[in-house]
Amino acid sequence: MPEKEVLLTGDGVKRLEDELQLLKSVKRREIAERIRTAIDFGDISENSEYEEAKNEQAFIEGRIIQLEKMLRYARIIDTSEVPPDTVGVGTTVLLKDQDTGDDIEYTIVGSAEADPADNKISNKSPVGKAILGKKVGTVVEVKVPAGTLRYRIEDIRI
Repeated sequence: MPEKEVLLTGDGVKRLEDELQLLKSVKRREIAERIRTAIDFGDISENSEYEEAKNEQAFIEGRIIQLEKMLRYARIIDTSEVPPDTVGVGTTVLLKDQDTGDDIEYTIVGSAEADPADNKISNKSPVGKAILGKKVGTVVEVKVPAGTLRYRIEDIRI
């Protein structure tokens, strides 16, 4: 089964590389030291510090594998290829909620980089899918579990 590409912005690649470096250089050493210290306590069969450290080690090693895989299959989004008047991955979009009049700004990113708390939404999310390829002035309807949202695209920036 071929691996799927992972869409990332340049900033997203940098963040993943930084996290990977931190995990490999700092966190691995810290966990190894915690395991050594826990072993020094004696009988590891009933040693909760040892169990916690081993669980954290497994989590860190899993995350390292995940990050390496994401970076291996990364496709960096070239915003110069995105038409400046069209919503695409890598663009920042200002939307106006047609029911409340509220404005919200989203940056469209690949799913690996999505962070709704930071207004970065995935191109695969309901809102992301609805606005991709659209232009300023377009009104889109987005079906969500709570009902239907209606947004007007007010501005697009790269």
